Amino acid sequence: MVDHPESDPKSTPPPVPIPDLEPDEEIEEDEDDEDFDEEEEEELETLTPEARMRMERTNMDSLFKRLSTERVPVRVHDVIIKGNTKTKDSVIEAEVEALFRDATSFQQLLRAAGVANARLRGLDIFESVNITLDAGPPELPGTANVVIEVSEVKNPLTGDFGVYSKPEARSWSLEGSLKLKNLFGYGDLWDGSVSYGWGQTSEVSTGVSLPRFKGISTPLSARISLLSQDWLKFSSYKEQALGLSLGLLSSGNHDLSYNLSWRMLKDPSQMSSHTVRRQLGHSLLSALKYTFKIDRRDSPMRPTRGHAFVSSTQIGGLFPDIRSLRFIRQEVDLRYAIPLGFYRAALNLGLSGGVILPWGSGSMNTSSYLPERFFMGGNSSPVCSLRGPTSVLGFKARGMGPAEPRRSVKDNANDGNADYPGVDHIGGDLALTAFADLSFDLPLKVFRDAGIHGHVFACTGSLNKITEKAYKEFSMQKFRDSFRSSAGVGIIVPTKLFRMEVNYCYILKQQEHDQGKTGVQFSFASPL
Repeated sequence: MVDHPESDPKSTPPPVPIPDLEPDEEIEEDEDDEDFDEEEEEELETLTPEARMRMERTNMDSLFKRLSTERVPVRVHDVIIKGNTKTKDSVIEAEVEALFRDATSFQQLLRAAGVANARLRGLDIFESVNITLDAGPPELPGTANVVIEVSEVKNPLTGDFGVYSKPEARSWSLEGSLKLKNLFGYGDLWDGSVSYGWGQTSEVSTGVSLPRFKGISTPLSARISLLSQDWLKFSSYKEQALGLSLGLLSSGNHDLSYNLSWRMLKDPSQMSSHTVRRQLGHSLLSALKYTFKIDRRDSPMRPTRGHAFVSSTQIGGLFPDIRSLRFIRQEVDLRYAIPLGFYRAALNLGLSGGVILPWGSGSMNTSSYLPERFFMGGNSSPVCSLRGPTSVLGFKARGMGPAEPRRSVKDNANDGNADYPGVDHIGGDLALTAFADLSFDLPLKVFRDAGIHGHVFACTGSLNKITEKAYKEFSMQKFRDSFRSSAGVGIIVPTKLFRMEVNYCYILKQQEHDQGKTGVQFSFASPL
């Protein structure tokens, strides 16, 4: 039998049953074969224990070589589940049943066992998972039984708490979460989280997720959240949203979700620009979002080969209400990593694009919803991020793109003169970013052992308005002139949780109201 435990893969595997190559194959035994078997048994009895052990090891090596090179037909007779005192059998069966049912050879069965082990661990309700392949009933040659032994978590309640910094936004956040696992035995995960950010974002949310079981062919999730975001410094408004999100489909490369939220935009400063003032007040978001994702890079933190593709389509305005926001939002991300063959050097290329358009009668004469527009800037790594056209290194958060002057407020104490109030960055409807990043090992061994490496990069991005008849004035020349760009060099320090970059950025091109700055900047990125 073959085990898939948590033990070291280099340890000597236990014996493996050899299923019959052909159930209908007849083995002819004659007297010569019987004599040979008797001679072989007598020879084994005369061997020393050390020689017998060497012979058994040789036989085992030849057996595994045969299993790895030859196709050995086998089918699963039964799946036996042990150790689940609280978890329903149907939860485990739903995760593994199709995998073992489709396996028709011993090699496929081994691969299926590995995938099943990973799936069960991904449920996050077991401390350990051990899958054993055993011989089937003697009367059914060419069959195997799959024995799944699990150990459930001893403490179903877990928590996390931390203080996190965002150097690019010069802000801090206090975050805490509680998670209750497998409350009803259906693999259900209940969680609640609180996040308080000084000066920008605060959120309180609770949710539940269910894996596949019984008649449900895809995991389901639901979440209620109360979100408050402060964009006064960048765009002169605060946003509050009470929402419900439902995960309807999460299978393979596909993800489908529905979001219903009541939003309110307000301007406590009363200095917002004309575009922002027109969108203040209440609105209803009812949107369906579909995401297709393929990521075949060897690492999301330091890719050296492979490619990734993400396409996200969001349709808003599904609720029959006059305040329901009607729009179509499309995003595309493409990444490609090329190994160069020296110093673990790799060239990463990336392209991201997005467009948002209102739909309905006279849609191109109306404006798109401000919080759903594209905003660029911030120091998130474009190599790791697959979240649309948002990152251009060297620019502050929401620090590039279309901008409007804020409303000036006269000061009677200063003879009616008004100080310049600044501008609001109002985002764009059409966005495009691209980058090239060359990563390489540093010469010192201590850096290579720690995974610390260097990189040279160049970024560019364009953000334009095409709604409210602005598309009539849009041209290729205006599109080319709208690009901003930066380049630089830096050192990357990877950890288990995130990737930290210390970069020197040089602004190659920016426009009047952009907030790009040449100098040293910090960047943090997560693979999530």
